Amino acid sequence: MIEPGQLILLISHKGKRYLRKLETGGEVHTHDGKLLMDEVAEAGFGQYVKTHLGRAYLVLKPTLHDLIKGVKRQTQIMYPKEIGYLMMKLGIGPGSTVIESGTGSGGLTTALAWFVGDTGKVITYERRADFFKLAGKNLERVGLADRVEQVNQNIEDGFLHSGADALFLDVRTPWEYLQSIPAAVIPGAMCGFLLPTVNQVSDLLRGLEDGPFADLEVLEILVRRWKPVADRLRPEDRMVAHTGFLVFARYMEPPVAAPRAEPPAETAVESADLVEHAPQTETDETDSDHQE
Repeated sequence: MIEPGQLILLISHKGKRYLRKLETGGEVHTHDGKLLMDEVAEAGFGQYVKTHLGRAYLVLKPTLHDLIKGVKRQTQIMYPKEIGYLMMKLGIGPGSTVIESGTGSGGLTTALAWFVGDTGKVITYERRADFFKLAGKNLERVGLADRVEQVNQNIEDGFLHSGADALFLDVRTPWEYLQSIPAAVIPGAMCGFLLPTVNQVSDLLRGLEDGPFADLEVLEILVRRWKPVADRLRPEDRMVAHTGFLVFARYMEPPVAAPRAEPPAETAVESADLVEHAPQTETDETDSDHQE
């Protein structure tokens, strides 16, 4: 039995997918007919339900991959192949606080909210009002909006938040905002960047090399799928190749110079006493005799 409010994924015999939130008495209208939510709830995950026209639909509990692929978009979103590596590299987990800039349609924001859990927080900045609203709707749709604080603001004047465990920038010129990172994250925090071209990566690397950053890494992730047919096992004819460069760096707080040690005041006084009360030398005595 599926409880009201849970997310469900309905898949037709042709592979058409419908991501919905289960509502008591609700309906899902498809090209194959009408599905009743109450029948879906009673059937449960992993089972089939039929439309009023008799077409069977598989009922599944959606994975994070399903949620990201189901994001309604006006922008290009990050692919799951990059998101998986990014989460591990940035150390995102339950209780993490992460700052993101360049929300877009909210694909990565959805993944970040999934990983930080109920005790973590995602703070995402987006300057465009239309993307800001779309991402908010996508987060509400998958039930993760309560883990996200959206900020409709450009980061050119810095970040409004501080103390984040990690930071990720998906903006066109990230090197222009590097000076704002130290005030936004904790020392040792991992920072990530996504860029499409090599000249952008070069500009970013120059900025990182001149700043308080270490452990630099540049990479791209390629996935080549194979046809899942045992008797004709071979790679797919086409693949999604380059989708972007990932750049990572760790913010390192500059070391504080130790103050120069000054000799204690007592030592200087003692030295003066030694000179003042020094015993007469042999020369002094001779001079005294000569004066007499």
